[in-house]
Amino acid sequence: MELRHLRYFVAVAEELHFGRAAARMNIAQPPLSQQIKQLEKELAVTLFTRTRRSVALTDAGSAFLREARRTLAQAEQAVRAAQRAARGETGRIVVGFISSATYTVFTDILRSFAMRYPGVDVVLEESTTEQQLRALADGRIDIGFLRAPVEVAGLTVSTLVREPVIAAVPAFHPLARAQSIALKKLAADAFISLPRRMLPGFHDYLSAACIRAGFVPRVAHEAHQLQTVISLVAAGMGVALVPASLQKAQRRGVRYLEIAGTPLYAEIVAAHVPHALTGAQSAFLNLVNAAAVAAADETSETP
Repeated sequence: MELRHLRYFVAVAEELHFGRAAARMNIAQPPLSQQIKQLEKELAVTLFTRTRRSVALTDAGSAFLREARRTLAQAEQAVRAAQRAARGETGRIVVGFISSATYTVFTDILRSFAMRYPGVDVVLEESTTEQQLRALADGRIDIGFLRAPVEVAGLTVSTLVREPVIAAVPAFHPLARAQSIALKKLAADAFISLPRRMLPGFHDYLSAACIRAGFVPRVAHEAHQLQTVISLVAAGMGVALVPASLQKAQRRGVRYLEIAGTPLYAEIVAAHVPHALTGAQSAFLNLVNAAAVAAADETSETP
């Protein structure tokens, strides 16, 4: 028995006329009558009583009609569910992110996705870049928003944010009232940074900039989150080089200064393992890719 047999049966049961049912199903009447006879033979019951002038449901036919309608409705629901999943309208996606991403276009992507795909369950996991790289490799997250550079093979990476690196100094620092400073002016200060193992590429990038400015930064304290770095700066424990978006944290006791000379940049990227994607994952990545294109266009327009 196939779904088409149920559809033929329901049409006859509702029309109680083989000719009208055949027209409704867009087939000839003899094949329709034959299909109903085959169905009755398969079920070993009589579904209709037939005379030259009338067609009526038997008790077995009435019982079968209720279940046939229910089965067809369930089949239609299954089709719609599959189509919605294929369009990315349902499902589940696990997203990792660094805390500083919440000051960037990352939040716009989440808001836009939630509005377009309310049926998708988005699971957010805040973690470091190092932790996200392991989670991507293990399949525990579907996409990660992390700090570049990402020196791991096998990942598809899109740049979402490219922003200046600035200096964060305590409010009472002698240079706190300046608008911009040369990097070498911080040579005598204690630095606060993330551990190198967490962001080796970015850590080395900033260290190389300091060396070009004529000094090796003296790291006095390390913290595992950039917000914690800023808190330590506010406490007067040292200075730090941080992405410009950290200014949005509006931490009291900290002043942010532009760095004169050759600009330094920090990037946030979206990374995922290229494999067969679910509809929800594809829909989310479409928004990410659109944001990456917009970021690239903005960067190209920046003098």
